[in-house]
Amino acid sequence: MTGRVVVLGSLNVDLVTRVPRHPRPGETVLGEGLDRLAGGKGANQAVAAAAAGATVAMVGCVGDDAGGTAYRERLGTLGVDVGAVRVVPGVPSGHAMIQVSDDGENSIVVVPGANAQLDEREVAAVDDLGAGDVLLLQLEVPLRVVCVAARRAATRGARVVLNIAPYAALPPDVVALADPVVVNEHEMQALAESGARPGSVLVTFGGNGASWDGVTAPADVVDPADVVDTTGAGDAFCGTLAAALVRGEDREAALAAALSAGAEAVRRAGAQPHPYL
Repeated sequence: MTGRVVVLGSLNVDLVTRVPRHPRPGETVLGEGLDRLAGGKGANQAVAAAAAGATVAMVGCVGDDAGGTAYRERLGTLGVDVGAVRVVPGVPSGHAMIQVSDDGENSIVVVPGANAQLDEREVAAVDDLGAGDVLLLQLEVPLRVVCVAARRAATRGARVVLNIAPYAALPPDVVALADPVVVNEHEMQALAESGARPGSVLVTFGGNGASWDGVTAPADVVDPADVVDTTGAGDAFCGTLAAALVRGEDREAALAAALSAGAEAVRRAGAQPHPYL
């Protein structure tokens, strides 16, 4: 029987504008348009896992504002179980201010909001995980919650997939539980310098594909002219990877599916399909 993907992580309202280029320090550039989109690494990955056919539950927090209400409703319509998405009174939902340049590159400032309120109530949501399930984690929520959730899930026999992004040092025992730790080249360097030893490590190389402990796969070819927005490509990769693993696919097949999802993500605006809130 196929297990579930449980994603513990962030939900953000993304405010996105396009700029001809990113400003230098102290410089002002004019943006074109302002879109309100669904984002946050956790929710992005949950949506990607559901789109890849997995049974998915989201664990996180939103504020009691219009953005939080709309986000919970949106995830439900996309097939993600939001029973463990807690509404925090008097706190705004998480937001991200995103600038996307003409060449598709982005710069992002994240304001955690309700994401910073995750606590033991969210950790308790992983207690019913078991063998065959995958817990997918990132680091846009309190690290203490990530650590406790990873330990509990592993104790119950679930597979822990840890996307160390944005990079932060974690206790070695937590890193060791992850199979795999997913990092890009820069995060891999920081991880190596930390001395922590993952259960396995999967490194993404953007347009040059990915490698998982010696199993390598090329990225799908994307014409530079087709690159619309790189926001969320890594999240599409991680969510699709988790869906493949919960189906029992091997490393080569899981990598191929994840790379294909990442390539598709850069061809559209926003971190999720049909992303408007």
